[in-house]
Amino acid sequence: MVTSGLQHVAAMYAGVVAPPMIVGPACGLGPAETAFLMGASLFTAGIATLLQTLGFWKIGAKLPFVNGVSFAGVTPMVAIGQSQSPRHALPVIFGAVLVAGVLGFLLAPYFSRLVRFFPPVVTGTVITLIGLSLLPVAFRWSQGGNEHASDHGSLANIGTAALTFVIVLVLRRVLRGFLRQIAILLGLVAGTLIAIPVGITRFSALAGADLVGFPVPFHFGAPRFELAAIVSMCVVMLVCMTESTADMLALGRIVGRPADERTIAGGLRADTLGTAVSPFFNGFANSAFAQNIGLVAMTGVRSRFVVATSGGILIVLGLCPVAASVISLVPLPVLGGAGIVLFGSVAASGIQTLASAALEKGENALIVAAALGIGLIPIAAPDFYHAFPKDLLVVLDSGISTGCLVALVLNLVFHHLGGRRPDGGPGPLDAGAGGGHEEADRPRRPAGGEPDAAGFVAAPAH
Repeated sequence: MVTSGLQHVAAMYAGVVAPPMIVGPACGLGPAETAFLMGASLFTAGIATLLQTLGFWKIGAKLPFVNGVSFAGVTPMVAIGQSQSPRHALPVIFGAVLVAGVLGFLLAPYFSRLVRFFPPVVTGTVITLIGLSLLPVAFRWSQGGNEHASDHGSLANIGTAALTFVIVLVLRRVLRGFLRQIAILLGLVAGTLIAIPVGITRFSALAGADLVGFPVPFHFGAPRFELAAIVSMCVVMLVCMTESTADMLALGRIVGRPADERTIAGGLRADTLGTAVSPFFNGFANSAFAQNIGLVAMTGVRSRFVVATSGGILIVLGLCPVAASVISLVPLPVLGGAGIVLFGSVAASGIQTLASAALEKGENALIVAAALGIGLIPIAAPDFYHAFPKDLLVVLDSGISTGCLVALVLNLVFHHLGGRRPDGGPGPLDAGAGGGHEEADRPRRPAGGEPDAAGFVAAPAH
């Protein structure tokens, strides 16, 4: 459990510390305060992960679901920070995050009702987009992560990533049992050791790290509430909820427990409650980490308690900067090599879901084509929307969000509003079903409410 949990932490560590590394300097913080912000992000990610995996009352999806700082909020938070004095920048950001988290928590039960509009043709498209959206991250890590560095894209960086990639594949092929399950962790260790003589492993982080450090509540001052910042972060919260819904559907498919409305509502409550709590400990908005879905798919370890262990490890890392620095020794090229396998596994899961989506019927293939085309724009052409207002970029720069919205709208237009079923026959509206919709390509729940042989559980009727 500990090694598998550590494997999840290693896979998502860079994604957790990257936002504070960007937002901190933009708000005028020095290296020491930025490091404090990174520790706070690890600590709050651990709290959010425990809320998601263990849960209580109606909070938590209770799936092997890792939460961390959402990258969707980086751009608006940098804009907020640069519009304020250094003294007030972070308090204004934290105030906006707090309000957005509370709003999201109140909206969670209503937002979760969208699950009825997520048949396999939509979920398969979104899962595929999640994997494709993450792959460029792995490519940038493989180059070194910092495009302004002199060794960006060097032979040493890409060679180390390629070697790690090969090591992970070989380990997955030759190992059995427990060792096969932690092949990613073993690959990261092997890649880090190889990177030492290459000269891309940095030990400087260990030198200045404290043994104990607690994210003192409101370290940067009490939250300040400004309308423009609040509106901006509320939009981010809606984007995070959309992506988390898609991630829960993806993970539910992978672990054989399709996420129904209750599961999604609990997961969104955990996301938003974690977000609302984070500002108290100097953290930012939290949402699902899609990269860990690939790890679940690849290892086959489906226990939520393994991921809960990773949440506990994240809390320890947030309280012990030295331990966090040890994890940070893994060079980004090494993470990139392993990430290609992980993120590719997510895309493969999406393709597998699409294979069961009856693409030959009705306009299903058209829905997939349009959603993938729009969703790939920010990935293939990052500057495509550069002339659009910055407020719109929060949504448009996320291929997952845009692709998900296109798939949802087209599925609604083709299969719900027109009264046509995915196979082109008369739909429930034509049959006088009173506006209900039964997805033609999703097995129905048998009597008694238990999952059928295919593992599907229908969403509750409304």
